[in-house]
Amino acid sequence: MKPAIVLSSHTIGLAVIRALGVMGVPVIVVYYEKEDMGYVSKYVKKKIYAPHPERFEDQFIDLLLELSKEVGGGLLIPADDATLMVVSKYKSLLGNHYIVACTEWSITEQFIDKKRTYALAESLGIAHPRTLMPNSDEEVERFGKNVEYPCLIKPCLSHRYFEVFKRKMVKVENINQMLSAYREAMNAGFEVMLQEFIPGDDTHGVNYNSYFCGGKPLIEFTAEKVRLSPPEFGVPRVVISKKIEEVIEPGRKILEAMGFYGYSCTEFKRDVRDGIYKLMEVNGRHNRSGLLAVRCGINFPWVEYSHLVKGEYSAINGYRSGIYWIDEFRDTLHNVKYFRKEGYSLNQYLKPYLKNHIFAVFDSKDPKPFIKRMIDLSKKAFQYILRV
Repeated sequence: MKPAIVLSSHTIGLAVIRALGVMGVPVIVVYYEKEDMGYVSKYVKKKIYAPHPERFEDQFIDLLLELSKEVGGGLLIPADDATLMVVSKYKSLLGNHYIVACTEWSITEQFIDKKRTYALAESLGIAHPRTLMPNSDEEVERFGKNVEYPCLIKPCLSHRYFEVFKRKMVKVENINQMLSAYREAMNAGFEVMLQEFIPGDDTHGVNYNSYFCGGKPLIEFTAEKVRLSPPEFGVPRVVISKKIEEVIEPGRKILEAMGFYGYSCTEFKRDVRDGIYKLMEVNGRHNRSGLLAVRCGINFPWVEYSHLVKGEYSAINGYRSGIYWIDEFRDTLHNVKYFRKEGYSLNQYLKPYLKNHIFAVFDSKDPKPFIKRMIDLSKKAFQYILRV
């Protein structure tokens, strides 16, 4: 079998590695963060440490071109936004050496740059939060005087913003906080949006996962978020598979308009004010809770590999509902950290662990990633204690 070259190997990459590894696909990992844990998985045949894909773009691409000579090509799978952006921009070049599992830049920029996503949603009549792209303090002040608080300051390129500020966005309670967050982002070189806050707890978030082929969805899967890390605006730490029909039509509509193909995870949030699911973002790559679909009967990475490498594909109708995906490290940490704020009962907290579930990292058949994650977090905790 041709190898799969997975680019980055944290939570998303680990899910892809395991999903392909169990199917017998030889996996090669190119990672740029030493805190990744996926590259120690038993399914990895070769691991390569690389320069940061965006900070050292040319070197990263050169490494991939050299690697192709050694492995004879294979399926190239970006498993985070940083690798996705670079590979997408160089898809034409890389396509001479690999089968590239992502869209070209003209499509990718429509979902990577959130202002383009919301502009497209607006033109299609897809419900989304009220959003403004300010160009000055004066525009921020005008928006701030005519919006309900709290509201959000969101970056157009979220993964780069997160690298600097270690948060996805800022929730502001008044115009002074809005101006402060806007100026902070602009001074750091980030373009941001002002956006209304969609009320509703963590359980109102929904994922529409799909594999598009020929402009239409070949396979669809939906799931509901249970707990986020941190609460309200963080990444999922607990998710449950669930059929949510309301997001399928708008999910299809935005992807079809983009001309998207392949795997994606489109996120919505149900607005408690009107009951409508509002578009939050489109992720044109595999997502954090990718192993949930695998556990439910849909192995998206294998579907992608079979289609692109072997030329085989078939629709999968139906999947198991009521199964939980748990990021065990984030869930434990944030349950302690936000115990008072979230107010979960012991029964609410334990329910996902007592029901049918799959962990993000722990797997008794592939224990090394869990051990490495434990060691890395212990080192960070020890360093923190020494600083204090």
